[in-house]
Amino acid sequence: MTVRTGGCACGAVRYEAKGVGPGFGACHCETCRKWVGGPFVALQVEGLRVTQGEDRLHVWRSSEWGERVGCSACGGILFFKVVATGEANVALGTLDDPSGLELAMEIFVDAKPAAYGFLSERSRKLTGAEFFKMIGVA
Repeated sequence: MTVRTGGCACGAVRYEAKGVGPGFGACHCETCRKWVGGPFVALQVEGLRVTQGEDRLHVWRSSEWGERVGCSACGGILFFKVVATGEANVALGTLDDPSGLELAMEIFVDAKPAAYGFLSERSRKLTGAEFFKMIGVA
């Protein structure tokens, strides 16, 4: 099982992520764009363990089904979690070594501003409704 490590900008929070695949995703929903200042680019993981700084985590319940987690010391964006399933997505930029990963999926493409786009033609593209259907949220 692949294991990757990462952390926030100031180093107060560190984590270990297991079961990471070769593909990462990008979310274009309005909340993600306002949260990170652009698309939220993240890697879905099966196992996420905070190894340092759990007391520094700031959790924002941004919807009935999602939580956004960052560092209270530096304000760095760290994870997105699906409340019902516990599925975690770590912000790609927080990985110590993101090598070997490629864009696999874009979600909320119907909310993506026309001002930007990714060059990958191989990524799966889902609208908000398609994404909600995929994860079982009405």
